Amino acid sequence: MAAPASAVRPSWFSRPAARDWRCPPASRDVAAFHAALPGYAPTPLVEMPALAAGLGAGRVFAKDESSRLGLPAFKILGASWGVCRALCDRLGVPVPAIDPIGVLRSRAGAFRLVTATDGNHGRAVAAMARMLGAAAEVFVPDGVHPAALAAIEAEGARVVRVAAPYDEAVRRAAESAGGDASALLVQDTAWPGYERVPQWIVEGYSTLFTEIDAQLRAAGAGAPGVVAVPVGVGSLAQAAVMHYRSGAAAPTLLTVEPDAAPCVLASLAEDRLVTVATGATAMAGLNCATPSSSAWPYLRAGVDAAVSVTDAGAARAARELAGLGVSAGPCGAAALAGVRAALPGLGLGPADTVVLLSTEGAAANPPTA
Repeated sequence: MAAPASAVRPSWFSRPAARDWRCPPASRDVAAFHAALPGYAPTPLVEMPALAAGLGAGRVFAKDESSRLGLPAFKILGASWGVCRALCDRLGVPVPAIDPIGVLRSRAGAFRLVTATDGNHGRAVAAMARMLGAAAEVFVPDGVHPAALAAIEAEGARVVRVAAPYDEAVRRAAESAGGDASALLVQDTAWPGYERVPQWIVEGYSTLFTEIDAQLRAAGAGAPGVVAVPVGVGSLAQAAVMHYRSGAAAPTLLTVEPDAAPCVLASLAEDRLVTVATGATAMAGLNCATPSSSAWPYLRAGVDAAVSVTDAGAARAARELAGLGVSAGPCGAAALAGVRAALPGLGLGPADTVVLLSTEGAAANPPTA
């Protein structure tokens, strides 16, 4: 039985020794794969001097994912690599190095891509299905904005509404795909027995961090001191751990969740995988009850700070980012809200560079009227 979120979390979690942990990096093939996709370009890394002054940091940058390969969120990075890896695995062929979409399109039409989503991941899987000429079935839980549902349907997917939280939508998607040789379950959370595809999706996110490295070098900023990561089931945070705990840089990795669904924060605080009872939140894409089982070992070992934020805090952060030229939905703005909430514990100074992962644009998750 899930425990109430308020009963299992502290206001702040910190374990600085986590930055000394090391793990292997993601596949080196991922960035080249994304570069071969139609319309690929690195998303902006926007410097915000006024924000740096307000936070007491040396430099602050926001990774603006409001337009990524034609979609208003970062999720297409994981969905594209995960779908193509899963499809090639089923076909018994390597991922094409040149024009992967064009090469796979002739064979992808025999498959049905199945997933559950609270917004952006489902739209990304549906977009991949459209590009590949495959069918898509997307299970959607309570609380997802009607505009997000319409966007998934506009990609040509069949949307199945589930009158229950996210975890039940995931169960229903897995049930739909089970036993069907033509179905490919492309889920961005893992559980025992289903871990390869979620791991490929995590690898897909590594391109975001490869871009940040190059952009920080170009800006003369060097390695970041703090990277703030919005968290749902923890897949993007796992990608951050794999990137920053496999090289020379060892920033503070701060995970940020809604107060209504702090499953990673609760798990870190109890040092075990915890399921929390979730509530309503504007941060719909982060409204998850249980961390991914494949992400959890990385989060447990490699995340050294965690905090949860209110909807009001995320809304204020979204307005602030908009005023500085970055379009951010509630999930994307959570990174800034989290840094503000965690300031006493972070102890930022003039030597620190902060990177905020603004994971979605305002168009991805409109405010509820």
